Amino acid sequence: MFDLNVLHQQLREHVQRNVAPDDITTAHREFSYLGHAKVSFVAPDSVKKAVADEVNVLIDQAGTRRDLRFAETDYTPRRMRNVTRAEIASLGTVISSIYTAEPILRMLSEVAGEPVHPCPYEPEQFVITCLERDGDTHGWHWDDFAFALVWVIECPPVEHGGFVQCVPGTIWNKQRPGINRALVSRPIYSMELFPGDLYLMRTNTTLHRVTPVRQGRRKITNMGYASTSDLTRHLTHETMDRLWATAPTTEV
Repeated sequence: MFDLNVLHQQLREHVQRNVAPDDITTAHREFSYLGHAKVSFVAPDSVKKAVADEVNVLIDQAGTRRDLRFAETDYTPRRMRNVTRAEIASLGTVISSIYTAEPILRMLSEVAGEPVHPCPYEPEQFVITCLERDGDTHGWHWDDFAFALVWVIECPPVEHGGFVQCVPGTIWNKQRPGINRALVSRPIYSMELFPGDLYLMRTNTTLHRVTPVRQGRRKITNMGYASTSDLTRHLTHETMDRLWATAPTTEV
């Protein structure tokens, strides 16, 4: 059991003492150009460990296998084990507490260059995924809300897949997603990741995927956040509602 007050104090002290202005400036520049940036500096090792320990426990306790394809993303596959926001909030304490931590929100806002808000749609606030079987993947897609902060708990070497690819500056038309058109008309950027990494992505205008895992496991917790404009837009959540449904789901 973690003392949440201690974790929040460690987070505040880390931001005050160890995050340099150049860290924010570099991440903001990369985020603006690439639609994503590593922001591993936002949390100390103690907080990363607490998040990782909770992820590992919750995957074992509540992980549900999924094998899905969605018309809204040209039937790209989702093969994984996951834990929903409701399960995380019910069974854990660390992830839900860190999600709204003021130092996290402030630094993300600085990197994004605009205010970053907790997601108003609760199921997208925080989730856990685990790619663990040969071929498990989170295929090409966009997210409904503007931002995602991803905490990498475990991942295989890049030779075994599980790395992130993205295409910034793209728009999600759920009736005509046109993913292949986006892939041939814009550059694809790839990101190698390691345990303990965190990255921020502008997920509503950055087409992205996790490449299929061939060996090892990729465990992450994804924290979704909203832009100011998201707070007043009407958004639908077709893929999210099916991917994170309470009952195990298989759909082709």
